[in-house]
Amino acid sequence: MMDDIDEARDWRGDEVDCAACTHQALASAGACRLKHACVNDRYARRIDRFFNWNPGLANSYIAHPHFEVRAIAAKHASVFLLPPLLDDPEETVRWNAARRLPKRLVLRLRTDVHREVRIRIASVLDDAELMPMMADADYYVRLVIARRVAPSLLVHMIDDEEAEVRRIVAQRIPRDWLLRMASDCDARVRLEIAQRLAPELLSRLRNDPDWRVRYEVASRIAVGEIAELADDGDGLVQDMARARATGRQERLGEFPA
Repeated sequence: MMDDIDEARDWRGDEVDCAACTHQALASAGACRLKHACVNDRYARRIDRFFNWNPGLANSYIAHPHFEVRAIAAKHASVFLLPPLLDDPEETVRWNAARRLPKRLVLRLRTDVHREVRIRIASVLDDAELMPMMADADYYVRLVIARRVAPSLLVHMIDDEEAEVRRIVAQRIPRDWLLRMASDCDARVRLEIAQRLAPELLSRLRNDPDWRVRYEVASRIAVGEIAELADDGDGLVQDMARARATGRQERLGEFPA
């Protein structure tokens, strides 16, 4: 815990000197405390506690040389002072400012150089605002978007280069589009498709190279189409197909990754 550290040093590494601080009156009133709630300390927890106790002082610190002070001050300062912080060199400062500003001001952070900022921005924007980010260079940004955007817009992400993104798309895309992904090169994506397809459409996947996909097909395809799978090269697929053909069915648990 930061408060267990028995030292009080500023962001330069120098010892904090309360005698030279401009907030001596606060200390006398119990509104700040060395090694606990101090704006001059280098530890974020102590800075954060200082501003929680004294939010009215945040406006004076948004240009402080220590980025932790700027970032935490941005959570309390007047919103009218925050727009310049969108150009701060530290991503934590940019994000703390962005989370309090109107969306029209923060949309430009969709192309921020730091992935963490783009990820956080993607987590708060609406569908139309997210569409330009569907081609983001970072797969995790696209993953966040695939989880958040309206299913009807996911058609634009069907061919994403990252399999994990396509897997999320396969889970959420409208069923009318599922067959477009039935030939995906990744078996995990095809398994998601197989699990969502209507039984009458599963024949498209009964010769899939992955046994997990064929097993899913065997468990739900129409019995009249199951004969081929009863002779499948995989024993579990065979067992499922033969069990269904004879009126018995016992599914496996979770597939291995």
